[in-house]
Amino acid sequence: MKTMDRYRLTFTQPGSGTGVVTDEVVVERTDALGPGGNPVYCDPTGILRAEISPAGEVRMLASGAYQSPINPSAEPIP
Repeated sequence: MKTMDRYRLTFTQPGSGTGVVTDEVVVERTDALGPGGNPVYCDPTGILRAEISPAGEVRMLASGAYQSPINPSAEPIP
């Protein structure tokens, strides 16, 4: 599979009441590799970092202390 340069990550979590909160962020490929040997992608702030395999499997990487990131879904951006 081709390695993409950008992905849209979608985070979904329960909101207040019966609603669902959805956040999206675009990440771009860096030169780094994650623990699984796949490319690391980062948002413009450098706070969100994710290792994404060519199959679209996402592993969120902590960029600071006290983080417990949830795994989002990933959509390649051509």
